Amino acid sequence: MKELEAGPKGILFVISAPSGTGKTSLIRRLLEEVEGLAFSVSYTTRPPRPGEVQGKDYHFVSKEEFLRRAEEGFFLEWAEVHGDLYGTPWESLRLSDDEDLILDLDPQGARRVKDLRGDAVLIFVVPPSMEELERRLRERGKDPEEAIKERLADAQKELDQIHLYDYIVINDRFEEAFRRLSSIVLAERCKRDRVLRR
Repeated sequence: MKELEAGPKGILFVISAPSGTGKTSLIRRLLEEVEGLAFSVSYTTRPPRPGEVQGKDYHFVSKEEFLRRAEEGFFLEWAEVHGDLYGTPWESLRLSDDEDLILDLDPQGARRVKDLRGDAVLIFVVPPSMEELERRLRERGKDPEEAIKERLADAQKELDQIHLYDYIVINDRFEEAFRRLSSIVLAERCKRDRVLRR
């Protein structure tokens, strides 16, 4: 019975959130503290941010290489976000028996994955309010005014897609949001159909 107690594997968790919501920090914490989770490393044409590692946070490639891969059908989904290209490789769907996988995708990518894998678990992380999101974006001090306005407009468009998701996590207080997110992962692993399938 030990294998069943460990929980079934091979679950696809898709996590989406508007820019500035704290999604990246939540995912990092999940990977550190919840066993049996792996992260699908996306490809992007944007330059690395301080502290980001090639092959761990993203595969950083030129626009030419990205478009060549896209033409070859390398990506299961890709999109342009704030002038940069982001893509998820098909190999992300090849799950091992001993790990569940986290994909960090926008709603367009989440919909594509759900179409391909109906059992994928879609989680949307939201700010407590648009006002709080604007405050966080300004507090980061990374973006000019025009970029902040663009990110807020994009956030509203993403929030309009919230009906696609299985779970909503409000990131008001980080520790509480992390507790809820990790609880979703553990609850999904304990679902009857997943346990009995194993």
